Order: sequence, then structure tokens, then C-alpha cells
Amino acid sequence: MTTTTDELQDLYARLEAASLRPLWTITEQLLTPSPRPKAVPWLWPGRVLRPLAEQAIRLVPVERGGERRVLSLANPGLEGKPYAAGTLWGALQALGPGESAPAHRHSPGAIRFVLSGQGVWTTVNGESCAMSPGDLILTPGWAWHDHTNGGDEPMFWFDGLDLPMIEALDCIFFEPHPEDRQPVRGPHDPAGHGPAYVPGQVTEALDPAPSPLLVYRWADTDAELTRLAAGTDAGTVSLEFTNPVSGASVLPTLACGMHRIVPGRGTLPVRRSGNTVYVVFRGEGHSIMAGRRFDWRAGDMFAAPSWVPVEHHAATPADLFSLGDAPVHRALGIYREETLAAPQAVTSTFIPEEPS
Repeated sequence: MTTTTDELQDLYARLEAASLRPLWTITEQLLTPSPRPKAVPWLWPGRVLRPLAEQAIRLVPVERGGERRVLSLANPGLEGKPYAAGTLWGALQALGPGESAPAHRHSPGAIRFVLSGQGVWTTVNGESCAMSPGDLILTPGWAWHDHTNGGDEPMFWFDGLDLPMIEALDCIFFEPHPEDRQPVRGPHDPAGHGPAYVPGQVTEALDPAPSPLLVYRWADTDAELTRLAAGTDAGTVSLEFTNPVSGASVLPTLACGMHRIVPGRGTLPVRRSGNTVYVVFRGEGHSIMAGRRFDWRAGDMFAAPSWVPVEHHAATPADLFSLGDAPVHRALGIYREETLAAPQAVTSTFIPEEPS
């Protein structure tokens, strides 16, 4: 078959006019040998986040319209989008003494991991849940929720949502509650169903329903990490918070984990399909992502994009909270994981810019 340049150019012009794209020109862009996330490995230092959140408490009221006082993690690779990674929202939320964040609900599911403060409770579908440092609180998709600070100090916590994922599915719904605070049913801070964890991570169980347990207390998580660490000489022990009914991840779209890293014994690099956001609850150390070193300490947050090799090293006893999208990958049958045989060579060190 013989074609002229003019004929081919005419074909491409007609395809463009018809809102069509020829696959033979874009195959290598679409079907890559491995994931090429737009998000990049990145770290947001707590020493930057906390003062800005404190300044926001002084300057920005919490009221209808804005709804929440939240500093969202904006990954530089995502061209200005307020997302920590391609499928995950991560943020620092701040609530001052006596304040209440109005009740609302939305289709994206959310989790809260408390960093500091006392006296705050989150009400979820009428169930009032006290919040303390190290606690994990769930607000499943389309559950009414509001936050109230009845104490005399501010509280700061990590917000994690599947918002970018739900947005990509064109399924964002939002509704404000008729009242600023929803009515509370039953006693304040009920006992719930008891803690539920699995060593490592969930590998098989799937559940379209969220966990009925809304709060996972730090005292229980700490005890389980201590128990796991006593039975191994590995450089780290990990657990995943689970649905006590089915053994699945806490939300159908989000996996929450905790990782205790022993000083002097690092982890081998692992790469996983899907995105992860880490929050440093305590300790100091560093992680190497794609050959770049990221030094961290309590209060820092960092993003590990899909299929980027990640390894962790602690300088002091350290606990890292993690948020990931593995349940969706497992449900679709596309989850992959690979442990590399040797530590990565460090090619550069991440030095965050301080705001002027």
C-alpha cells in the first residue's frame, strides 16, 4: 500500500476534527512496561505544617462554606492539584479550642489519624467518638460526620481520603447536614466492637462495606506492635487495621497500616502498585524512595507513588502510619508487589524548602 505524506496528514486532520485519536501513534504512552505515576516522591515537614496550621487557626474561622480548616498536601508532580498522590488526598486538619467543624457527608471515604491534642470528638452517623493521639477514626463514605473541640487546646490530625479516586470515577456527592452538629445517639464514646488487626497487610479479604468499628485506639495498636516485635528480630513489624467482621481493609477503597521500625535495622526496598502516604507518629529516621533520601521525624508526612522502591531506616524507635489504595487494586486483580534484593544506592537527598 502506498500513501503520500499529504494523504496521511489529511487523515490525521480529519481524525482530530472528529475527536478521534489513532492508537498506533500513542500506544507507548498508554501501555507502559510499568506504572509511570505523575506524582513524585515528596515530603512535607511537620516543622513547616504545624506553624502554618497554627497561623490558620488564628486567621481562618471554621464555618459553613469552607467547612474545614485543612492544609492539603499538593504533590508537585500533579500540576497544582491538591492531592498527595494520584489516588489519595492527604492533609493536616486543625481545630481550635471551643470550635466545631459543621456536619456534612460526602461520597469519598475518609480516615483521621490523630497527631496531637485532647478534648476533641468526631460524631459519625450519631455515634460520638473521642479522639486522642495515635487513634485512627473512620468516617466512611456518605456517613454524616462533624468534629467538636470541647477542650482548651488545639488538636491536629492527618486527614486521608479517596477523593481523587472518587473524582476520577465521576462520583463526587456532597451534602451539608441540616444542623451544624448532628444529634448524638447513645453514650459518648461507646466501646464499639474491639480492635482488629492483621500482621503485615490484608492479602485476600474484600468487603464493599466499611468497618463497623469507627475508632482504633492507640493503646491497642501499640500493644499489638509490641507483641509482634517480641516475636521477631526483623528490622520492622507492620500491621493493618481491619474490619472485625470480614477481615478486610477498614474501608473498601483505603488500607490503613502501622509500621514499627527498629533503629539500626532497615528494611529492604519494596515496590508496590498503588500509592501510599506515610505519617511519622513518633521517632526519627529516613526513607529512600527511587534512590533519593528523605529524612523524617515526628509530624512529617511523605508520599510514595506507585511502583517506586521504598525502604525505611530508623535513627530512634519509630512508628509510621500509612494510608494506601491497595483494596481497590486487589478488588480489580491488578495488585503487584516486589521486594528488591539489596538496598538502593542513594543518588540525592531531599531538602525541603522553608516558606519565607
